[in-house]
Amino acid sequence: MNKEFLEEIKKMIVASQTNYSKEWLSLKEAATYAGVSYNTFIKFREMGLRVAEVEGVKRVSRKAIDTFFENHSF
Repeated sequence: MNKEFLEEIKKMIVASQTNYSKEWLSLKEAATYAGVSYNTFIKFREMGLRVAEVEGVKRVSRKAIDTFFENHSF
């Protein structure tokens, strides 16, 4: 099995276990979705991960997280 296929399976398992059917996640939910600690997730923000903020409420789309990982893969 190739690496991309395994990563997609992993994402599906995480999504099913955490019920992330919604597109926009809180920072804490997003860190869990990404499979990293909250502190590491904040570092991802500093590296350019896009976060929406409306009146102090921060949300991250699952699509933005997936794109961030794709752009930082080698």
